[in-house]
Amino acid sequence: MRCSNRRLALLAACCAVSLSSISAHAADWPTAKPITWVVPFAAGGSTDVVARAVGQELSQALRQSVVVDNRPGAGGVIGVQAVARAPADGYTLVGGTISTHAINAGLYKKLPYDPVKDFEPITLIAYVPNVLMVNSALGVNSVQELVAWIKKNPEKASYASSGAGTSTHLTGAQMSELIKVPMQHIAYKGSPQALQDVAGGNVPFLFDQLTAGMPLVKAGKLKFLAVTTKTRSPLAPDVPTTAEAGFPGLDLVSWQAVYAPRGTPKEFVNRLNTEIVKALNTPELRNKLELQFGMQVVGSTPAELAAITQKDVARLGELVKKTGATAD
Repeated sequence: MRCSNRRLALLAACCAVSLSSISAHAADWPTAKPITWVVPFAAGGSTDVVARAVGQELSQALRQSVVVDNRPGAGGVIGVQAVARAPADGYTLVGGTISTHAINAGLYKKLPYDPVKDFEPITLIAYVPNVLMVNSALGVNSVQELVAWIKKNPEKASYASSGAGTSTHLTGAQMSELIKVPMQHIAYKGSPQALQDVAGGNVPFLFDQLTAGMPLVKAGKLKFLAVTTKTRSPLAPDVPTTAEAGFPGLDLVSWQAVYAPRGTPKEFVNRLNTEIVKALNTPELRNKLELQFGMQVVGSTPAELAAITQKDVARLGELVKKTGATAD
């Protein structure tokens, strides 16, 4: 009985010390050191733009430096894996996307992280619309006309993408499934090469981000047919949505979010969510992301981002299987 009492007393003492340490640690956050926001892609892309723009606002709100750390490679796997293994102390974040936290789960047979179990969702920052673009010389002016052309010329029905397993690839696969016509997918090593080949007439069409194709559209080499988001983009208000064009099922959009390692204290997650959402609601940041980069700003709760992640892992996993795409 005495032994049991001693053990209970020791356990209580250990718990008290542990709770005291956690409270002290929480009281110090985020003053101990800068926060690192890992971008699992190269500088200059959408994920990098978001991290730098939002990180600057977050730094001012928390009165602590937010350092953007670009760790590109393997479709975002290298950077995301590093964050999954980082201490859950509130000082490491990762810019997650529909690729890193949804598509990759189906694309890699042995993905070295679990996009759902290994992270604490903080907020969905924005949707990034994919746009159906065609070579201007193709002679089509709407999605309906493109579908008619595809059905009339099935041997020429091919589409470009920025890489196998990307959202631009899967949007094309989604279209092929909807219109029930097999289409050849031509994967490139990046968006610029894919856009240039469509502009040059080597491939008839592709899906890509609106801002990526804008210069070629202005040059008259490409034509926008529809955006995959639920509402039109302020950057191209005359371009209909896919739903307006008669294809409501063609709705795959990229997204930008932020996560922390699993086990990051809830109070840190909630504070990060509060400050980021507050920043996204300022006219300056919202206009920058929407009017300069074509994004549709959201600012969700952690629970809402968790639900989106789980839904897209399952939904896009099935689509990846149908395409046969793999990264292993």
